[in-house]
Amino acid sequence: MILSPSLLSADFANLEKEVLALEEAGVRWLHLDVMDGLFVPNITFGPCLLSSLRPKTSLFFDVHLMVQDPLRFIDAFIDAGADLLAIHWEADRHPKKTLDAIKERNKRAAIALNPGTDFTALTWLLDSLDAILLMSVNPGFSGQAFISSTIAKVAALRRFLDVHGYPDIALLVDGGVCPENTQLLCQAGADVLVSGSAFFSHPPYASRHQDFLRCAQGLGRFTGWSREAK
Repeated sequence: MILSPSLLSADFANLEKEVLALEEAGVRWLHLDVMDGLFVPNITFGPCLLSSLRPKTSLFFDVHLMVQDPLRFIDAFIDAGADLLAIHWEADRHPKKTLDAIKERNKRAAIALNPGTDFTALTWLLDSLDAILLMSVNPGFSGQAFISSTIAKVAALRRFLDVHGYPDIALLVDGGVCPENTQLLCQAGADVLVSGSAFFSHPPYASRHQDFLRCAQGLGRFTGWSREAK
C-alpha cells in the first residue's frame, strides 16, 4: 500500500518544510488537489505551485484535476512536474482524448469517479488507464466523512478489472481515509490511499505514516511507480 498525503491539508505557509518532512517520514507520494471553482465550488492552486515544489523534492506528484475540460491544463501540469494526472469522468466530454494526451507525454493517466458514478462505464477506457481514483467523499473540500459503501465499491471494481484482464490498473481511494478504515480498504483491493486532515493533523509524520502502514499489514502487491518517465 502507498500512502499519498493530500497537500491541501498541509501548512501552506511552510510548504517546502512540509514536503521535506514528508520525505523524512518515509512518504513517497504527494497528492495535489487542483480545483477550478467550476467542477467543484472550491479553488486551490495551479501549476505554479507544482513548479515551485518540484526542484525541492523527489516525491511522486499524484495530481488530481478537479477541473472542467481538463485537456486544457494537461501540458501545463506535466511541464510543472506532475507524474500522474487524474481527470474526472464527470468533467470531460472526451476523456479518452485527454487520457491519451497524458500517455503521449509519458506520464501516468488516471480517471477519477465521484461516489455516485458507476465504474462499468469505463470499459472502453481501460487500455488508456494506469489507475482509477475512487472518491469516497463528494469532491471539493477536505475533512469530509468517509462514505462507507466505498469499501464494497473498491472490491467490486477490483473484480471488474480482474475479469476484464486489467489486474495491473492501480486503485486509489480519496476522501475520509484514516487508519481506522485502511485495513478494510486494502483488503478490498485499494493500492493507494489519499489522506488529508487525518494525516497532517497528527504529527509527527513518521509515526502517522507508520500508523497507516501497520493497518495495511502488508496487504496488496502495489509498490508504486518511480518518477522516471514510464
